[in-house]
Amino acid sequence: MAASPNSATRSHSSSPATADGLFDEPTDPNRCSHIAAVLADPSEGAALLKKFRGVVSWKAQRSHEALHAAKRRKIASPTCGTCGLTTPRPFVCLECPYSGCWQDEHVLDHLRDEGHRFCVDAQLGIVYCRECQDMIYEPALESAVQRATLAFEERESRFRDEKRPRESYQPWTRTDKDDAALANTTPLPCHGQRGLLNLGQTCFLNATLQALLANPLLRSYFLGDRHNPRWCRVRAGCACCALDHLFAAVHAPPPRAPFGPTELLAAAWRAGGGALAGYAQQDAHECLITLLNAAHTSSRGSTLLKCNCIVHSTFGGMLQSDVRCPRCGGVSETVDPCLDVSLGLGPGKNTLASCLKKFTQSEDLAVKDWACQKCGKVSQEANKRLSIKRLPPVLSFQFKRFEQRGTETVKIDTPVRIPATISMGPYTTAALEAGGAYPGPEAMYAYELFAVINHEGQIDNGHYTSFARYDDTWCRFDDDKVTPATLAGVLGATAPVYMAFYAKRRLDYKPHTTPSYVLTRETEAVRERERAERAARQAQAREKEVEDELLATV
Repeated sequence: MAASPNSATRSHSSSPATADGLFDEPTDPNRCSHIAAVLADPSEGAALLKKFRGVVSWKAQRSHEALHAAKRRKIASPTCGTCGLTTPRPFVCLECPYSGCWQDEHVLDHLRDEGHRFCVDAQLGIVYCRECQDMIYEPALESAVQRATLAFEERESRFRDEKRPRESYQPWTRTDKDDAALANTTPLPCHGQRGLLNLGQTCFLNATLQALLANPLLRSYFLGDRHNPRWCRVRAGCACCALDHLFAAVHAPPPRAPFGPTELLAAAWRAGGGALAGYAQQDAHECLITLLNAAHTSSRGSTLLKCNCIVHSTFGGMLQSDVRCPRCGGVSETVDPCLDVSLGLGPGKNTLASCLKKFTQSEDLAVKDWACQKCGKVSQEANKRLSIKRLPPVLSFQFKRFEQRGTETVKIDTPVRIPATISMGPYTTAALEAGGAYPGPEAMYAYELFAVINHEGQIDNGHYTSFARYDDTWCRFDDDKVTPATLAGVLGATAPVYMAFYAKRRLDYKPHTTPSYVLTRETEAVRERERAERAARQAQAREKEVEDELLATV
């Protein structure tokens, strides 16, 4: 299944769309009345949407073939139906097979001569109305673009371990059962922008919590009542219960004073074994890992093998380490789970892409006298390369700004430029093994920035702040102070970036998967029944032996 992670907590207001995707009479005065009339007619609307989906699917197929061609070959561009010249940006008539160029107005001439009303820019999916003489926006067509693109991506996506396609996306439609469940509920705002009190040099905790609050998957999980404190088996000291209380408090109706996260501070102290306790300045990255480990141990579905708790379902990825033997050329592969990616900084200007490139570059192995597992020979010139074998839904990047030099720890203030979006395809194991080409469409690897943690000052007297995005709105959080921000302000902040959080643009998961904790529970139930049956058989055997002894005595 694929969906946008940021749409998980938005309110589902009643839509004028019908079940088949067509729209009723227009209610927006700015909406094009001509295309609204066509979509209101079942036969004409279905024909137009079918042609529109075909154009969008052609564009997705063409883009995929250009990026992932089996052989380097030139892909021919479509030609204009009037002048016969190739056009990289064709406009397709939605009422006939004609396609033409826009620059010489051949497509406009076609619309006027044939009496057709609509054409679509095949490159961008924008529709032009001849009667309005302008480009128009239509929600039904925007939805068709998304669904057609998703359908193509699902056809082209394959899992490396299982040659099965992704599960098809199914939009949520409200039923009578859903209406009955929502009848006595109180609507909550889809985002909460609330400051957190500084409890004594706890800016590291507040910045970390704001990043967790902006996480769309965690927000959907806790606001969706997936962890109810009244049904929790852990209760005392449960980190998930503390997070549930935090999400409820931050998303409570206004007025809302700054909130004091005392429960989570105590949870961090307990989970950290006292390392985070006291009033000294602490590390935000260490705080994040501590809270995630605490939430993992107290959440539903937590197991030691193939854990699918909310923490690992959100942050859990796989890193692969390849060590190449210079003698036999054999490669020793090691796969380790990870909750984040720590990136080193180089001299001069750094970007997230340059740090990732350095992270996945081959380097000499630091271990002396390394023994190859295949040929058994000892070598001191082995090469090691890291890559991302499995991408998580949420990527957490930490930049190594604190370095141990002798007996003291110093901070590296080298600036790092981070993008608003990034494609992680080139840094995956599949891409590095294939020489840069990676399977599937580009959207499988697209990530969007949603939170940033900054650290200003030095290691002993520094201060943490954070930026977080809610829908398309950015805010800056400085403990209890919340101020509006812009994307340009986030990317150009003067305080050095310490951590950056990216969410996958489209989520996907394997179809028909059973959670590991369910499998474990079913296995234990089968074993328990077998033990009970074996004990019953043994008891019957003992009773029969006693009866036989009594009969023999008589």
